[in-house]
Amino acid sequence: MTNKDWLFLNSRDDLLRIDMKEIAYFEADGNYTSIVLTNKLKCTVGMSLGKMEQLLAERLKGKVMYFARIGKSYIVNLNLVFQINLQKHRLVLSDYRDACYSLEVSKDALKKLKELMIKMKI
Repeated sequence: MTNKDWLFLNSRDDLLRIDMKEIAYFEADGNYTSIVLTNKLKCTVGMSLGKMEQLLAERLKGKVMYFARIGKSYIVNLNLVFQINLQKHRLVLSDYRDACYSLEVSKDALKKLKELMIKMKI
């Protein structure tokens, strides 16, 4: 695995080194962002979801797209999308092993995600 597969987040007190393939999703929490991994680990960083989105875009420049912003609250790992249910406003993420997350997402955001995945054939 190369250095390019890692996301490094450095703050005054912490250094996080996260395998980007193991990130299930990012969730907005005011001016903070919670990062949820496929192994159920969760950490919070002092960065808004918008700033996290910018960081990911810079980090993934020229690489395969792993993540997409879904509405105001989430950035999800596209490789883990298992089910998009427009009627129930539900997005299910799974690694097909142990991790399974059900997120409540707006219908409009789910429609956009569905269109993106069909267009990109993810």
